[in-house]
Formats: sequence, C-alpha cells, structure tokens
Amino acid sequence: MPPADVLPPESEVPADDPGPLLTSGTSADVYALDDARVLRRYREGRDATPEVALLQHVTAHGFPAPAVLGASGSDIVMERVHGPTLLQALGAGEVSISDAARVLADLHARLHAIPAPPAWVAPSDRDWPVLAGGPVVVHLGLHPGNVILAEPGPALVDWATARSGTPELDVAVTAVMLAEVAVDAGGDYSQAARALLAAFLHASDVSPLAALDDASAMRAVDPALVPGERELVPDAARLVRTLLELTAG
Repeated sequence: MPPADVLPPESEVPADDPGPLLTSGTSADVYALDDARVLRRYREGRDATPEVALLQHVTAHGFPAPAVLGASGSDIVMERVHGPTLLQALGAGEVSISDAARVLADLHARLHAIPAPPAWVAPSDRDWPVLAGGPVVVHLGLHPGNVILAEPGPALVDWATARSGTPELDVAVTAVMLAEVAVDAGGDYSQAARALLAAFLHASDVSPLAALDDASAMRAVDPALVPGERELVPDAARLVRTLLELTAG
C-alpha cells in the first residue's frame, strides 16, 4: 500500500508550532495535535516514507499499531493511542510480570505472521546498521515502553527501527533490551527485569539463540544508548544466553 503523498487539509499543522511535546526519541519528536492525532516529526529531515509504508502495511494486516492519517517529508500524522504504557502498568503493579511477558510474546507472534512488503525499501539512516532483511516484519524495539495498553488491547508504537527481518532477531533484540536493565546492578528495576526476561523467553515460541550475537551487535551501536548503557550490552547478552541454556537443560 503506497504512503500518503501529502497531509490532508485537516491534518496540516504550523511548522513552528505543532502543539504540546509528548515525547522525544533519538531521531524524532512526537507532538499532540489534539485528542485524536499526534505528529511524529523526524529531526534532521529524515524521510518518513519508509516508516509510513511499513505502518500502513501492518495495519492493513490487522496489527495493532497507530493508523497513518497523513504524511509529508519528515512528518507523520497518526492516530493518537490512549492508555498507559506496559512499563507504566508494570511499575504501578497493575499488570503482573507473567501477563506482561505474554503481551510481549503475543505481539511478536502477531507481527511475525505478517510477510515483509515485497517492494519496501529500508530507510537510509547513518545511525542504524544495514540489515540483511528477512521474510517478515520486525520491530526491533518491542519493549514495555513501546507498548500502550489501549482500551481495545495492547498497541505497538515507535516504528522508527522497524524493518524486514527474522523472528529470531526481533525476539533476540527484545531479550537483550530487557537483559540490559536486569544486569544494571545500580538500577531500581534490575530484579523485576530479570524476572520479566525469564518469563518472556518462556512465553515466546521463538528461540532467539541463533540471532543473539547479531542482536547484541546491533544494540552495541544503537544511537539511543549512552556510553554507560552501551557497556551493559555484553553482560546482557551473556544473561540471555545463560537463561536460554538453563531452559534448554
């Protein structure tokens, strides 16, 4: 499905005043246009077309992600998804670790049932490694902070790193992300993250072992990581491998 070429008139926003800032990521900012729409604006003029095309592809297959309402250049106007993140719900004790693990595993399974769009072209991003691709859509950032517990059900946001790839790589990236929190001895959530990681690996139908080295290599060059976080990646990968070996044993 081709992306929208221009923003519809009702989605146009002033370039200098897009509304209240909701969140900022490594490469983009998200603004609240109103109660129903948000604007995702890439900094440094990155072309949003690949992300728009992939979002349209997965939502056309019924996957729970924000609907694209318009796009132009580095801007995407999309549906605003309301609800706490899975991370917030975990922190508030509103969701158990086992239930959170099942949510993550289920979203992976549903996403990996979607074939990669045949004509999709990956974005040119100097901050992200070039991947070999694969047969299905992968998110490469499916962690509790990117899952919103909306009223209709969990929805997955922040598709900046989504690509075509393999289920093993996608699950491995999630596992390493959780493990990074678990191995941070000074962190407040290390024990909970270790329990969530173990529960996620148990709930997943896909073993990430074969893609673990690739996932940790990707995380090591992720521009979102600061030096202190980057140093956690090797220990995180070792923890994932250890838990997988214990489970296999």
